[in-house]
Amino acid sequence: MFSKILQNYNAKNTKNDILAGIVVSVALIPEVIAFSFVAGVSPIVGLYTAFILGLIAAAFGGKPGMISGAAGSVAVVVVALVQKYGVEYLYLAAILAGIIQLLIGILGFAKFIRLVPMPVVYGFVNGLAIVIAYSQFQFFKGESYIIYILVALTMAIMYFLPKFTKAIPAGLGAIIVITAIVWGFHLHTKTIGDLAHIKGAFPTFHLPDVPLNLETLKIILPYSIVMALVGLIESLLTLEVLEEMSGERGNGNKEAKALGAGNALSGMFGGMAGCAMIGQTIINHTSGGRGRLSGITAAVLIILFVVFFSKYIEKIPLAVLIGIMFMVSIATFEWASLDKLKRIPKEDAFVLIVTTLITIFTDLAVAVISGVIISALVFAWKHAKVYFKTKMEGDKKIYEFEGPLFFGSTRSFLESFDVKNDPKEVVMDFKNVRVMDASGVEAIDKITKRYLEAGKKLTIRHLSNECKKLLEVAGPYCTYEEDDPNYKVAIDPEKLK
Repeated sequence: MFSKILQNYNAKNTKNDILAGIVVSVALIPEVIAFSFVAGVSPIVGLYTAFILGLIAAAFGGKPGMISGAAGSVAVVVVALVQKYGVEYLYLAAILAGIIQLLIGILGFAKFIRLVPMPVVYGFVNGLAIVIAYSQFQFFKGESYIIYILVALTMAIMYFLPKFTKAIPAGLGAIIVITAIVWGFHLHTKTIGDLAHIKGAFPTFHLPDVPLNLETLKIILPYSIVMALVGLIESLLTLEVLEEMSGERGNGNKEAKALGAGNALSGMFGGMAGCAMIGQTIINHTSGGRGRLSGITAAVLIILFVVFFSKYIEKIPLAVLIGIMFMVSIATFEWASLDKLKRIPKEDAFVLIVTTLITIFTDLAVAVISGVIISALVFAWKHAKVYFKTKMEGDKKIYEFEGPLFFGSTRSFLESFDVKNDPKEVVMDFKNVRVMDASGVEAIDKITKRYLEAGKKLTIRHLSNECKKLLEVAGPYCTYEEDDPNYKVAIDPEKLK
């Protein structure tokens, strides 16, 4: 097992991964505590999730360097469940969500995330960057001007330190310097300990104390399905973002299986469900974390902080973590997309902007699903027409079509024909057409019936093998005669691979 984790691991990255893991672990704590409060559970529940899920996902996930834990997008899903039924039902729902994700990975369904268009990904990333920045402002309430100075100083350290040395991650350097300033000058400002105490013990095996019956399943199943899908979507999109940053391909199905196993174990050890955390993943990457050791280090340190070093971690000023998250927000935002808005098609620009706004005002899962649906509708609208031209070959009239024949384009296809005035023999040339769905087949069936009722002969030319199969099982009028004297029948190029 551990040989796979260390396979192709470059020993010179060990230092960078460990230092990056330290930065991530410290930055994780206030975020995990905040998301635990959102879910209505003790901070220890979120910290256990960051340890268990973070460790499993880091060790066996689809992309080295990804950071997983108790995420806000999953936390908001379970609020009603915890309020109405209690935390024990949350544990069981987390186990079931993990099993669902595990099955998705085993069945190979995670690959469908590749269908998410790039404008949706850009919108998701930009919206998340804004959400990350906006969520930090709550910590300024009731604070003096000191916190603003410390945040600005943190951001300056984060920006300038890498220009002088890369021996230490900028985030870790900022934590050390700002903490030293606060305690050296006895400055009064909020610390992690002001949010919540994180002292606890190692997690222990604990099966949820709920009745295992059909009634319980009815209660948790809707929550588990939503948690599984939301967590998987966010994790796979985080994987895609990290692929862009690192230039190396990940494995979506492997990530789904690791995520599922981690969430199931988390529920068995007193944790909630979670997923990859894009902000923490970017912190890890920009801090030099490239291997699995960085995520493993972060996860292990989380539990060590809880058990042994809580009193020291609680003294870290919130200002430095706010500054780090502001810099993460700046790094997360896809600034190039602003320039792309001027050059990409207006439809894609619309999808990007709408996805960004939905991410800001709702949540990531709704944004991605909405973006995909809008993109599909835009695609259908743009291609909802087949083009044609006609010519005569002796006594035959030839209709030459171009474009996809599917539910969106069947109307323009049917309106192309002049059944009443056409000659006795008509040919439909499908050389540049592909029948995409049952609506396309039905359209061919309808036009065939019209010519049949008019006492005219309809011949179809250059029909692909896939289209022939569709016609063979279609309606009673959907017949054809081949007229391919000079060409081979078109086939799907994918089948040649």
